[in-house]
Amino acid sequence: MAASSGDRAQREAGCEAPIIDPTAVPQDPAPITATRSLIALEPTAARDGLGVDPYTVPVSRATVPPTQHAAEAIDVQLGSEVVLIPVKAFHQAKRRLGTSLSDPDRIQLVRAMAAHVVAACRPLPVAVVCDDEEVAHWASGVGATVVWEPGQGLNGAVRAGVDRLARAGARWVTVAHGDLPRARGLGVLEPFDGVTLVPDRRDDGTNVLRLPAGSAFRFAYGPGSFRAHREEATRLGLPVRVLRHPDLAYDVDWPADVAELGRISRPVP
Repeated sequence: MAASSGDRAQREAGCEAPIIDPTAVPQDPAPITATRSLIALEPTAARDGLGVDPYTVPVSRATVPPTQHAAEAIDVQLGSEVVLIPVKAFHQAKRRLGTSLSDPDRIQLVRAMAAHVVAACRPLPVAVVCDDEEVAHWASGVGATVVWEPGQGLNGAVRAGVDRLARAGARWVTVAHGDLPRARGLGVLEPFDGVTLVPDRRDDGTNVLRLPAGSAFRFAYGPGSFRAHREEATRLGLPVRVLRHPDLAYDVDWPADVAELGRISRPVP
């Protein structure tokens, strides 16, 4: 059977060299290479209990939103293209790193990585979707628009965030996770008339996903999301471009990832 145009687009795009030019955005933040320097960037926060499945299970413990973030609509015109970053409550995030980092260091790491990702989105505007008051105040402080979506889990929050950005006038949304310590060039991904996927180093998760804001795309973050998102784009008849960029593929999920940051780091005074 002849391959469909969508299949060909997926195969061809997956073989392309990464498009991001390391010299294109000189104001991008320098990649984080030292665990200690990363941890030193942010203050500590308190520890809380373990959470439920972060991908699909609604979370009932969302904090009460600040009044200014509780409105149904986003009343700011952010432009035709926006980067959306889902950020979990800092004290609940990356609990799997507990064997390699103390709780204060883990929280500082999470905050610093998220700040690094925000900086890597220039020159595009950034929205942070969250259900935690501390995260909302942090997002406002780094210049991001807060999209308050309580208790939906990761996939529900991202879907709701994209919908709200579309209603506010966005035509394209790039969803980028906040645990990419080497991220750069998120704001200058070359336009593509379809879905762009950046998988993690294991070709399992999806670190970055750019899509038409008005599409009925069903997000499937969690184990196997890279394959699931390719299949979802095919279901919708959208061409797929796969970018394999080492800086965007590097995320921090496990103690071994923290150890690798330490191994490649330069001495920190």
